[in-house]
This record gives sequence, C-alpha cells and structure tokens, in this order.
Amino acid sequence: MTSSLKPTLLLDEQLCFALYAASRRMTATYRPLLDALGLTYPQYLVMLVLWERDGLTVRELGERLQLDSGTLTPLLKRLEQADLVGRRRRKSDEREVEITLTQAGRNLHERALDVPRCLANRLCMSADEFMRLRDELKSLAAQLAAPTDERD
Repeated sequence: MTSSLKPTLLLDEQLCFALYAASRRMTATYRPLLDALGLTYPQYLVMLVLWERDGLTVRELGERLQLDSGTLTPLLKRLEQADLVGRRRRKSDEREVEITLTQAGRNLHERALDVPRCLANRLCMSADEFMRLRDELKSLAAQLAAPTDERD
C-alpha cells in the first residue's frame, strides 16, 4: 500500500510528534491520580498486569509490557521496596524470577479502581470514542511491530 501523503518536514504535520505529544500529556494527566497511590506511570502499568494475572515471571511481565529486563528490574525493585510485590526464584527453574503481589499490592487494587473513571472524565470522550481510539492505537502498534515485508 502506497501513501498519497505529500512529503513534508513540518513538525505539526508529523504523526510521530502528535503521538509523542499526546503520550507525554497522557502521562502528565495520570501523574496526580497515581501520586495519590504512590506509583509512577510505569509502576502502574506493572501493577495493572499483576492485578490481571499475579505470579508472572520477569520475562512474562516484560513481554506483556513490551519492556526489556534492564528497564523492568529497577521498577520491580522499587515496587518491592514499597512492599507492593515480592520477587522470588521459581523452584521449578531457578533462572526464572516470579513476581507476586503482596497483601498491600492486592489492597492497592481497590484504591486504583477510580483511576480509569477519572481519566475518562478528563478526556471528555464517549465510551465509543475512547474504545475506537484505543483500538486504532493498538492497530498502529501492531502494524509497526510487524516485519517490514508484511506491511508492503
């Protein structure tokens, strides 16, 4: 598929800049909501995954969040220091480190339930608009992850 877009190097016409600016503002919008929980945005993402499925390995968490272990390990150490998660080597395979929620981490889930509603109110989008935008962004991410020959 070829594009009919005219080549331009104007900043405001770049898709990458629009996504970058939106991502920075989205993270800034989350900041006060997450400060109240004692979490940074990346820590919140880790907690979301663990609330969905506790007991994942570092590798599984990294795959789910699309983060390498060099980025993930410091996040997990800080969450462990905050007593929200525990890290232990799996008995079945000592090379794998399993991440589990502590009681405090499970309890934080209740307090975090309000975050999506607060964000939705801030965005002033209908549920349909919200889901459509989310799905378009997921599709874009999948297209960008596909090998180049699959996109042509």
